[in-house]
Amino acid sequence: MRRSNVNKSRSLRKNQTDAEKKLWSVLRNRQLAGAKFRRQFTIDKYILDFYSPEYKISVEADGGQHFDEEGLKRDQERIRELESLDVRVLRFDNREILTNIEGVYEMILRAIEEIRQSPLTSILSPRGEEA
Repeated sequence: MRRSNVNKSRSLRKNQTDAEKKLWSVLRNRQLAGAKFRRQFTIDKYILDFYSPEYKISVEADGGQHFDEEGLKRDQERIRELESLDVRVLRFDNREILTNIEGVYEMILRAIEEIRQSPLTSILSPRGEEA
């Protein structure tokens, strides 16, 4: 199956913001709880900044455009649609990522641990397939 937005995803990976670079430095190579994350990953019509297919977690780095009325409205719609696809969305503003990466790391780790400890996860393998 061919994913949409491949060229745009590649371009976004090449032109990361400082916050995205810093966040990627702690998510890459399974550094966070052994979870695999992908950058600029396409799901449905959306390109997610960082996505763990194993845990269905999207981590978004938000710049200033996300905080005006229109941006907030778009983000809420995006979150609703992604949650309908069973994707959990974690949002952090760029300033928080740049000044408190340890706190951001802890919040993502907490979300992964919650998923690992959920009753449904205990009857599934780590990849979400029936054991």
